[in-house]
Amino acid sequence: MDIDEALGIEELRGRFLKHSRQAYQLLPPLDRPRILDIGCGRGLQTLELARLSDGHLVGIDVDADALAKLQQRINEAELGNRIQALHVSLFDNTFDDASFDLLWEEGVLHLLDTSRSLAECHRLLKAGGHLVMHETIRWFDGVRAALQRHGLEVVDQHMLPRHFWWTDYGAPLERRIQAFRQAHGDGAQAPGLTEHEQAAAAIKADPDQTDCGIYLVRKGG
Repeated sequence: MDIDEALGIEELRGRFLKHSRQAYQLLPPLDRPRILDIGCGRGLQTLELARLSDGHLVGIDVDADALAKLQQRINEAELGNRIQALHVSLFDNTFDDASFDLLWEEGVLHLLDTSRSLAECHRLLKAGGHLVMHETIRWFDGVRAALQRHGLEVVDQHMLPRHFWWTDYGAPLERRIQAFRQAHGDGAQAPGLTEHEQAAAAIKADPDQTDCGIYLVRKGG
């Protein structure tokens, strides 16, 4: 059983796309940009970026199963000429310096070594290019100085509504998990179910910690 499909995880994550669209509109006009989607997963935001831009996208992730789903979607949408899915990490790639006009990441960089990831983002961006970061306010405020040290400047931001992660993700996820257990018995287990329960519980325990912004960061040049 695919627990993500059973719980409708993609529908819940899709609720964030309206904020991704609003953040994208804050960028300067981009003509056929080359975009790197860092930690693209199954490609929900990757395909959204393709719809928003007329550019070429590369989605990278270390999850081969998620990339297989993205590749299926690319094929179904007949976007193989514009989107490439690669099984590599941010730190294990063969991209040339200044390869991209735009780097996009949603909740990925806080999982990585800050100095190393920002240095690599700086290397991959063209001068004047942008890194768009969807991260918690608490974490992002802690890396502002590091951004400056790596030649990156915050130029704009789009803030999500307060407690959005709880109201639009955690709370409905909690209800869906409860319904799943009622339908399949208290002893129901499926790969990933416990992780989703823990995620919902963590958000519920302290909704402030998941308040987020989407930050537009520019490389000087």
